[in-house]
Amino acid sequence: MLAGGAGERFWPRSRRQLPKPFLEVVDGKSLLEATLERARRITAPDRIWIVCGREHAAALRRHAGLPASRVLVEPMRRNTAMAVGWAAARLSAIDPDAVLVTLAADHRVPDAAAFARACLRGAAAAEKAGVLVTLGIRPTRPDTGYGYIQLGPVAGPGFPGLHRVRRFVEKPDLGRARRFLRQGGFLWNAGIFIWTARAILEEIEACAPDVAAALAPLRAAKRGMPPPRVLAAAYRKAPSKAIDVAVMEKSRRVWTLPVSLGWSDVGTWASLACELGLAAGGNVGLGNPALFEESEGNLVWSEKRLIALFGVEGLVVVDAGDALLVARLSRSGDLRRLVEALRARGREDLT
Repeated sequence: MLAGGAGERFWPRSRRQLPKPFLEVVDGKSLLEATLERARRITAPDRIWIVCGREHAAALRRHAGLPASRVLVEPMRRNTAMAVGWAAARLSAIDPDAVLVTLAADHRVPDAAAFARACLRGAAAAEKAGVLVTLGIRPTRPDTGYGYIQLGPVAGPGFPGLHRVRRFVEKPDLGRARRFLRQGGFLWNAGIFIWTARAILEEIEACAPDVAAALAPLRAAKRGMPPPRVLAAAYRKAPSKAIDVAVMEKSRRVWTLPVSLGWSDVGTWASLACELGLAAGGNVGLGNPALFEESEGNLVWSEKRLIALFGVEGLVVVDAGDALLVARLSRSGDLRRLVEALRARGREDLT
């Protein structure tokens, strides 16, 4: 499980000290708790591992109930290619053919049973064929916040439902996203990957030699646990690359399993609003009850005081106590700019 992001598009609720996986945004439980529950459906609790940053390691161990040995703490952020590579190197030292299901700690998947079935089917294909499997979500709308996967030919009679991947497409503009839906054969890239430790390490070497070079001393470490100085040196050397860009877009061993799971990465306030039914009209209030008069299409979150909206549409208003956000809901995907502006003004205390 990867839990290294800061969730900046969920500012001001998500901060470095309390990132998005810890937030109880839906279903009365944190996104981390829900992810752990899904993980336990597909493997034993003692086979769950987390990769995270130093600032969240203690909290993640506590919330997940994992021993320190199964929480891999990155000394600095280097994006998902390095995180995946280190996890694979560590598990490869135990079992080179171990099957890894790589999950983000902050996604929402309402149909946990269907998710487990899909992961187990993908795991069987990854183990038998030595391929990299990604779950492709059948799109329900022309969303510009997700990357897309174009389906290739079927994988073969021994692997029902799986397809080879023709290509990955970066986040499209709205017109292109609409064309994808009309044309068919395109899936959302959920970033849920299934592979053996051996296969992903082979593909990192083939497709991302700079990442492989940084991983080399970690793979050489006895029992897969490098000394802190070796780990720090490896991360200083490592490029900051997403596993999608570093490997998945280049590899010829990528298959996808199309699924319908009601999945969301809950990446922005707008996507949360969709999850909570805002697309059907009305308004959404979280925390303390909000008052809406002559207002439509708004999301409000306040824990302590009443927030009243009058005569406005399409806003997100989030009261975090020490910071208040008022923005167009449609622009919530750009909130990283606001976080960067706060840092530029020396307000690290608010980020």
